[in-house]
Amino acid sequence: MTKSLSIALAGTALLLTSACSSGGILGRDRPDEFAVQRQAPLVVPPDFNLVPPAPGAPRPAEGTASEQALEALFPAAPRSAVETSVLDRAGTAAPGIRSAVGSETTNTVAKGTVTRDILAAPSGPGGSAQAVVPGA
Repeated sequence: MTKSLSIALAGTALLLTSACSSGGILGRDRPDEFAVQRQAPLVVPPDFNLVPPAPGAPRPAEGTASEQALEALFPAAPRSAVETSVLDRAGTAAPGIRSAVGSETTNTVAKGTVTRDILAAPSGPGGSAQAVVPGA
C-alpha cells in the first residue's frame, strides 16, 4: 500500500511539474508580455467652442443617404466649357415635366415600324441603302 501510494504521489508531482515546462507535448504558445505596446492617450480637441448638434439633425459632414449615394455613383467633377454651354442653352425644365409627359392627355407620336427598321438595319458602309421620297 505504501509503495502504490508513493508511486501515485510521485506521478502526481511529475504531472504537476510538467505543466511548468514551456516545451514538449504540454507546451503552448503564449503572447510575449514584453512585446506589448501602450496605446497613445486620447487627445482633447483644441477648440472648446464647439456646439453640440441638435437632436435628430443630420450630421453636417455626412449629408443624407440619398446625397451620399449620388456622390458615390456620380462623383462631382468640374464641367467642361462645352457641357456648360449646352446646359446654358438648354435652359431649365418646367418643375412638373415628368408628370406631364406621363399623363394620358399628352399627345405622342407612334413611330411604328420605321424606328424598328432603322434599329434592325445591318451595319456597314451603306452602299445598298436607298432613299424613298413619298409622293415622288
